[in-house]
Amino acid sequence: MGRLTSILVATLAFVAGAFIGAIGIGGIILVSGLIYVAGLSAPTAIAACMFGYLLTGLVGTWVYAREGSISWSMVGWLSLGAMPTAFAGAWATNTVSPALLELGIGLLTAGAGLHALLAGNGESEGAPVERAGPLAAIGAFVGFGSAVTGTGGPLLLVPIMLWLNVPILTAIGLSQAIQLPIATLATIGNAVYGALDLRLAALLAVALAAGSWIGAKVAHLTPRQTLRKVVAVMLAIVGAAIVLRLGLRMIG
Repeated sequence: MGRLTSILVATLAFVAGAFIGAIGIGGIILVSGLIYVAGLSAPTAIAACMFGYLLTGLVGTWVYAREGSISWSMVGWLSLGAMPTAFAGAWATNTVSPALLELGIGLLTAGAGLHALLAGNGESEGAPVERAGPLAAIGAFVGFGSAVTGTGGPLLLVPIMLWLNVPILTAIGLSQAIQLPIATLATIGNAVYGALDLRLAALLAVALAAGSWIGAKVAHLTPRQTLRKVVAVMLAIVGAAIVLRLGLRMIG
């Protein structure tokens, strides 16, 4: 990458990290930007992003844990389900054609936006979900879907948690922690089955972490209902934009 491209990628990662830290949604922005703006292949972009989420997950988890916004019992079962499927998702990333990966990113984002909008109609928040079986199943789905699309975990987990009426800060806190097992296993899988650009991955990690720290701080200063609405709207906008772009490319 040239210097200008590196600056563009770092800026994009910083913005995505801020969104991840604040509302749990941002990985799809980074993956799409690397593919459509920086011109990287889908497998290369996804592998580098998954490595970058290691540092982002550490920073986000640390901030949310200090604020008491993480349910550790939920993290354990979610991680147990996510780890094996994240590795499988990394294999699928380097096996499925780039065109199908891009299509998956678009459809996945649109679906997440729909879930968030429907969940956002609720006015009250419930208690964290404690049942092991459902949490492990959710983790398995999130692990595979996140690894295969390079979104790290939050894009899928946050709308599911909102649908279950989990408190918004708890939902976002869980999305920070789930990045760690998913990113770890997916990165191992990408190193085994594909090619990991370590220079790009390191650049993304630093920029993502810086943005994530700022975003996490902002989240805890924002009223919860406002934060919930912002999450729903952002999911809808990102989902619609990706699906629209894919449709235009197919027509063209």
